Amino acid sequence: MKIGITGQNGFVGSYLFNTLGLFPDQFERIEFDRQSFLDAGLLDSFVKKCDVIVHLAALNRHNDPEVIFSTNINLVEKLISSFERTGSKPHVLISSSTQEEKDNLYGKSKKAGRELLAEWAKKNNAIFTGLIIPNVFGPFGHPFYNSVVATFAHQVSRNETPKIEVDGNLKLIYVGELVEAILESIRLQKNDSFLEIRHTSEAKVSEILQLLQKFKTHYQEQGEIPSLSSRFEHNLFNTFRCYMDIENYFPRKFTQHKDQRGAFVEVIRLGIGGQVSYSTTVPGVTRGNHFHTRKIERFAVIKGKALIQLRKIGTDKVFEFFLDEAEPSYVDMPIWYTHNIKNIGEEELLTIFWINEHYDPKDPDTFFVTV
Repeated sequence: MKIGITGQNGFVGSYLFNTLGLFPDQFERIEFDRQSFLDAGLLDSFVKKCDVIVHLAALNRHNDPEVIFSTNINLVEKLISSFERTGSKPHVLISSSTQEEKDNLYGKSKKAGRELLAEWAKKNNAIFTGLIIPNVFGPFGHPFYNSVVATFAHQVSRNETPKIEVDGNLKLIYVGELVEAILESIRLQKNDSFLEIRHTSEAKVSEILQLLQKFKTHYQEQGEIPSLSSRFEHNLFNTFRCYMDIENYFPRKFTQHKDQRGAFVEVIRLGIGGQVSYSTTVPGVTRGNHFHTRKIERFAVIKGKALIQLRKIGTDKVFEFFLDEAEPSYVDMPIWYTHNIKNIGEEELLTIFWINEHYDPKDPDTFFVTV
């Protein structure tokens, strides 16, 4: 199934694009260039290649609400015009919002765009899905643009002071859960012009801020994995970790307690369970080159010299961290960062690994990609 995503590089679009890449036997990703909306030829070429188009491209914020409305309607109209020029009838999914019924031009633009595509699909006997989506949060969103969670996670992790404008009660869905719902709709190939995606959690803005501040204190300042009492807290914690200044935060040195007998080092304090293991690695050998989408993981080098590399999926920048037994230290693996560890010393490397869940070969959440 060939799938294209308008807004491919946006918050939800990039997460969906990367998730589709985990199922190469089911989906082929058709690259979308944002310039396609400015060039009819490029847009037609994109449309003709797709069995499914997920229309996520939209303007969320602007000083002039009229610009938001006209831009979002114009994008839908250009897409429909391309369908008509090329005679294409892909399954189209559009992301709309629970703000549809609110008195703002953003919500009105999403509703009007959804209705335009529903009308086109009905007229052309095409499959159409109108997704009504609650507030979305997760890693790699843009602070001050995508969500209050993105803004607060960025500010808290970088020692800035968040300000609560309105302490409202938010109905939330994690971006990974939203993408699961989108993939289900794609697989079902079912018409539904008003498909309400249910929120998976609710929290006041102040409660979210309190949790993020807890993560900062326990994890960022003290190196502890905090207690996580729900799937929402787990997802929020993984979100928080991805907004940290990872490049300059790691590696973290352990505190060594030395006396005449030798040294004692505490590797990790846990508010949750998991699995602890260790590996030995001969000189010159590299382990890993994989990433996780939900797991929390720590590499602690206690003997030898190692190079740990991280690269966010979909980007080229590689973070490099050098660890040495002279100063035992650790690096944690953010979700959606492929990572490896290489023995760069002349002796055997000894590494302790902690991960927050037991290994399950039926659901390993481990995807192999070279850093």
